[in-house]
Amino acid sequence: MKEKNQYYVLKEKAVPEVLLKVVEAKRLLDSGKMTSVLDATEEVGISRSSFYKYKDDIFPYHETEKGRTITMVIQLDDKPGLLSVVSRVLADFKVNVLTIHQSIPINGIASLTLSADLLPESGELEELVARIEAEEGIHYVRILGHE
Repeated sequence: MKEKNQYYVLKEKAVPEVLLKVVEAKRLLDSGKMTSVLDATEEVGISRSSFYKYKDDIFPYHETEKGRTITMVIQLDDKPGLLSVVSRVLADFKVNVLTIHQSIPINGIASLTLSADLLPESGELEELVARIEAEEGIHYVRILGHE
């Protein structure tokens, strides 16, 4: 009888360190920063046997997707050029904006709702959110949904 694969989504803190290091070694190899499994495993501090044992069983949640569609709300000050700043950050992360809507500002604060495709080269969603939130005039960024 063939065993059925089961999948789980875990927070990073629940994943054993060796598995996180396998993911990091794979990232080093995929990015070209390391050219051999030996170099990558030495860099992250695991054995090659651990790498080969788990390499096909662990991957970042988004890695197998061609692209991810996200919808986010950004609350920002009503200041000229601030939407352009947000657009520049999205462009820096190679995000493809699908829809964008800015509400009429109330008391000097507007809400921006946008849907976008995150491509594999877009990087991590958490980094994108942190970068937008770091801009002056941005109150918060909330992810409403993703698929």
